[in-house]
Amino acid sequence: MARIPQQKNGGAGQGVHPVDEVLPLPKLSLYGFQHILAFYAGAVIVPILLGNALGLSHEELVYLINADLLTCGIASIIQALGIWRIGARLPLVQGVTFTAVSPMIAIGIGAGGGTAGLLVVYGAVITAGIATFLFAPFFSKLVKFFPPIVIGTILTIIGLTLIPVGLQDAAGGANLMGEAAYGSPKNLAYALGTLLFILLVVRLGKPFLSSVAVLIGLVFGTAVAWLLGDADFGAVGQADWFGVSTPFHYGMPKFELFPILAMTVVMLITMVETTGDVYAIGEITGKKVDGETVAGALRADGIATVLGGVFNSFPYVAFAENIGLVRMTRVMSRFVVVAAGVFMIILGLLPKAGSLVAAIPHPVLGGAAVAMFGMVATVGIQILGKVDLREERNALILAVSLGAALLPTTVAPFFDRMSDDLQAVLDSGITLGGLTAIVLNLFFNVFTRRTAMEIDWDEIERDGPADPQLGTAQR
Repeated sequence: MARIPQQKNGGAGQGVHPVDEVLPLPKLSLYGFQHILAFYAGAVIVPILLGNALGLSHEELVYLINADLLTCGIASIIQALGIWRIGARLPLVQGVTFTAVSPMIAIGIGAGGGTAGLLVVYGAVITAGIATFLFAPFFSKLVKFFPPIVIGTILTIIGLTLIPVGLQDAAGGANLMGEAAYGSPKNLAYALGTLLFILLVVRLGKPFLSSVAVLIGLVFGTAVAWLLGDADFGAVGQADWFGVSTPFHYGMPKFELFPILAMTVVMLITMVETTGDVYAIGEITGKKVDGETVAGALRADGIATVLGGVFNSFPYVAFAENIGLVRMTRVMSRFVVVAAGVFMIILGLLPKAGSLVAAIPHPVLGGAAVAMFGMVATVGIQILGKVDLREERNALILAVSLGAALLPTTVAPFFDRMSDDLQAVLDSGITLGGLTAIVLNLFFNVFTRRTAMEIDWDEIERDGPADPQLGTAQR
């Protein structure tokens, strides 16, 4: 384990680890708000993408964004502060996982889209969250069954299957498909301009600016669209200043078997991600991480995901963007994340803020999404670089899993003759490809060959997802 870093920022007594140091209120506020800047773009992009794909109205989209931020705040406080055996008690910020985007869209559209689709999504989210909470102590002992070939394959699949979602927004959004404006030069110019601006900020900006390049790119692209008359903020003035997300706002969730199975697979994948994040933050802060720490983090994911389903939000996972920020700033106090959670809750109670975000034009959002989702695949490839792909079994796991993941997006009618419930599972490339990778690894490397394949998390995270430039990749 890494050497315990020197205490910073003063104020803590002898023997207090920097992770447990309570900073003065002004510093807590400043560093907490910095976490918000690193977190915000990734936090709101999931409800926007899902809401657009399901054809929700502007008001419904605003509600999803506010519910997401409110639950993110509660989840982050639980994870960092800790309640009973829930929470890692480490500076981990919780956010909606990108892994769930494609499966939730498939589930929602399969259930008819709109708010009717959301009810089936929320039923699956709540059930998967409960399963995550109950399975947490057992999963912390099963990490050996998820070697780098599985993790790298899954992350690569997540990126490859989400990039088309971003490209659809770049063309104008799902609501414009079939119309002349879809894929117009103007839409593509907004998307490309936003993407190029993000790349410019990363290339020329200082480290902190680079870590929030996506957020700056969204602001820039939206500002240009507004100046040219292509961004409408009229709904912002009509939105309320204050609003509270109420449980089951869209109605009682619907619990259907195959969507539940699909979301449970998603949570299995996010449990692997969170485990990696916990070891990464332990390495950065010098705080000892053991099985109970991992189990506490996974219980927090489960509780947060249940809260997401109840309060109209989605599955949660530790955000690697903010791990990169801790690494860069060396501010390690978990109470800074608690302060960030308070800021998130405040933002979640302001519908005007949500309405402002919902006004981001589709092409601008698509340009940023392509960068974010492409980084997911990049980190997957980076992890695969540590795998011996000359070994035929590893190569087959990767090859067959990629083929399975691309099947739903490249051959759309492939599963049309199957039941709607089964389609909700099979139409998600992430779910299908992730399951394939897990099953093939068990077949090739566990049951028939090796009995203990430990993940070297330190090696993966040392130069992998914990890098602030790769922050978005874990989501």
